[in-house]
Amino acid sequence: MSGLTAAPAPRISREFNVVAVMALGFGLVGIDRFLIATLFPVIALDLHLSYADIGVITGALAIAWGASALFTGNASDRMGRRVVLCGSMIVFALLIGASGLAAGLAGLVAVRIAMGFADGAYTPTSIAATIEASAPRRHGLNIGIQQMMLPLCGLGIAPLVVSGLLRFINWRWIFLVFVIPGLLLAYAVWRVVPAGAASRPGTPRSSFKDWRDVLAYRNVAIGGGLMLCWLTCLISTSAFLPNYFIDYLKLPFDEMGGIMSAIGLGSTAGTLALPWLSDFIGRKPVMVISTIGAFCSLLLLATSSVEMKPLFGFLFMVHFFNNALITLTVGPLCSETVPAPLMATASGLVIAVGELFGGGIAPVVVGQVAQRIGIGRILWLPIIMMAVGFLLCLLTRETRPANARPARRE
Repeated sequence: MSGLTAAPAPRISREFNVVAVMALGFGLVGIDRFLIATLFPVIALDLHLSYADIGVITGALAIAWGASALFTGNASDRMGRRVVLCGSMIVFALLIGASGLAAGLAGLVAVRIAMGFADGAYTPTSIAATIEASAPRRHGLNIGIQQMMLPLCGLGIAPLVVSGLLRFINWRWIFLVFVIPGLLLAYAVWRVVPAGAASRPGTPRSSFKDWRDVLAYRNVAIGGGLMLCWLTCLISTSAFLPNYFIDYLKLPFDEMGGIMSAIGLGSTAGTLALPWLSDFIGRKPVMVISTIGAFCSLLLLATSSVEMKPLFGFLFMVHFFNNALITLTVGPLCSETVPAPLMATASGLVIAVGELFGGGIAPVVVGQVAQRIGIGRILWLPIIMMAVGFLLCLLTRETRPANARPARRE
């Protein structure tokens, strides 16, 4: 009997190790993606970039991220998680340092595209690895822990670190700080994550067939539209709000950095708390409530007075809700809907749609709005997309293991 009671311990230990390593890796992805956002006001002066150029740089990484997620998510379902995760981490650890070598717009865009391919490979694969290692009753909690590291590191800690380091070193050297941690994490992933791939016995595998199979599930088809809404909010605010605060609201750089840290802190809190809550009350109710909360917070932010505390508070709440929506959409909503051998394919497809349009095209549109109409109008696009997201949430199916209906293709 003592052997029976001790049996779950190795699984719990493996679950902890995998979730911890996947979370640290996603934190580095967050730094990789959003470190440059806080530096944009400085880089723009040094490289003579316009608001439209900032939109192009931001959109280029997102488009590469989406294209990579589409193909590598499916590849990891067929080849195994470990090789995709380790390869992507080595590449983006090296490329984050290369960002500091850019001499102009073309060089910066080229490096960001390459980084987008590496980051996009890591994202759906790490989500599937986290779900596979987790007990069903902890899907929401563990995905929340893993996903919260991106905003915590990329949007919470990075703006504060950048504001401090810029007092002592040139912006180009800041990128090099994160190369060695990335290579060490790649080694840790190789040691912790199993090499095997999910299998579908007797079923011939091809990317197009897998994509067609996952699109037959309602939640996956709707999930692409949801990610378009959520990423329009995330990318538009994280890329353009530094310039909005400095150029439109006339805030000093230090205050801007402090307010921008609300994105990371709010995202971290929401990404952990709300998916965990969904383990108890369901995915759909939490998503519906979150869209209402994000919509109201965006309206308050767009009409706020020029004071640090309300700006920080409203921005905190926008991303408290929005990042929870991202986490639930790419994680449980998709992964719990499809068979296990298609989890990364489903997440990758949803991420691809969101990144290509919400992360890729939306910042270009916002950049043109800022350039032609004025940067004071940039918040209205995410407000509109959040209203659309609320309507789409009403069409989703509940997937929480305790009360979900059996998934069926439609």
